[in-house]
Amino acid sequence: MSVCHWRHILHSAHWNGRPAHVHLVDVNEKMAMRGAAVLDRLDVPHDVHLLGDDHRLPLADGSVDVVVSFYSLEHIWPLRPTLAEITRVLAPDGVLVGAIPTEGGLAWGLGRLLTSRRWLRRHTSIDPDKLICWEHPNFADEIVEDLESTFERRLVRCWPLRWLPSIDVNLLVTFVYERARR
Repeated sequence: MSVCHWRHILHSAHWNGRPAHVHLVDVNEKMAMRGAAVLDRLDVPHDVHLLGDDHRLPLADGSVDVVVSFYSLEHIWPLRPTLAEITRVLAPDGVLVGAIPTEGGLAWGLGRLLTSRRWLRRHTSIDPDKLICWEHPNFADEIVEDLESTFERRLVRCWPLRWLPSIDVNLLVTFVYERARR
């Protein structure tokens, strides 16, 4: 059984096998239903859950094998209650798989400065700095620190410079963590 956001299902062509059951979790019902439609087409059993302000997942303790979280942890505030919920629902040998942008790092900041920030300043009256702070309340180094203190690390990689594992010079951090055996 796995828990994921609807966008993760778009990568179904890359799945190695099929999940026995998927729990789609989102804060937006319309987006969750988009994922449900994809799972219907793939004939994968699933449930849809809306995540409320209490961060509570309507799942039994230790009932989930895999939680998939690509490009979402940087948006969740506060993050620690969500990580505690992931820990609660993960089976003893369950894993959290995902990726985050290196928001707060030099390379990410430079990319943002040269692309979306510049475009927003030229074409809208939106303050890109306020938008970015509101949209991404968690920086990559803080997220990794919280993951390290909550889970057992299986794999952490940076991209594109795998050989230089620094948030400042990379654009993404990918990871696999397992439920801590504490």
